[in-house]
Amino acid sequence: MFERLKEDVGIVFERDPAARHAFEVLTAYPGVHAVLIHRLSHRLWHFGLKWLARFLSHLARWITGIEIHPGATIGRRLFIDHGMGVVIGQTAEIGDDCTLYHGVTLGGTSWEQGKRHPTLGNDVVIGAGAKVLGPIVVSDGARIGSNSVVVKNVGEGATMVGIPAHEVGSAEYNRANGKELEGHFEAYGLKTSADDPIAVAIHSLCEQVQQMAEHNQQLLNTLNESGVDVSALSPPEAKTDCIELQRFAQSGRTENTE
Repeated sequence: MFERLKEDVGIVFERDPAARHAFEVLTAYPGVHAVLIHRLSHRLWHFGLKWLARFLSHLARWITGIEIHPGATIGRRLFIDHGMGVVIGQTAEIGDDCTLYHGVTLGGTSWEQGKRHPTLGNDVVIGAGAKVLGPIVVSDGARIGSNSVVVKNVGEGATMVGIPAHEVGSAEYNRANGKELEGHFEAYGLKTSADDPIAVAIHSLCEQVQQMAEHNQQLLNTLNESGVDVSALSPPEAKTDCIELQRFAQSGRTENTE
């Protein structure tokens, strides 16, 4: 018991630079309170005291703003940051060393009895506002971007973003591109490789257009220096919308790599 409590306090210091000391964590971190109360309500649920377990989880929701059904299975060192609005359904299963931010839902998509909620592997990070729905599996090391809606299985080490969520990065992708950061924690579930592929394509096209324009200008300058009249061949100026698109794409890539 005390070993679990020590782990719950220690993981806060690892993943929240605002934490100052153990007394503050034990008294002012609702995510820790929710996990501790769930452990008790979960035991009561399996002892057959289901009403008492539900009532205890209801009190925890009122106190912390975090709703965890007593039937949910939670592994070691779960860190719920901020916590307000987190909902974890009855048949949800969470592995070790996972992190959930505020507004996360591990919900069901069916009213049928049986497995209805997601299963998370170890070291899964789910960003603020994300919804993981249905009896799907989110494999070890996966990252779910903020406000994403995940309705299908997620592979090991994958990064999912969007509505519905799609994969934009994986452990293999990161290693192939030299971007794997061992032991690095990606807050809000975004890896360094999680560039929007559309923004990357737009950025590449605009760069190519600019390079062609510069090359054409150099050709015109060379012809002009050779005495050839090129006044009628002046290249058109780059359109403002292309310049703005390039700036937007570049800003998106910069934000994802910071």
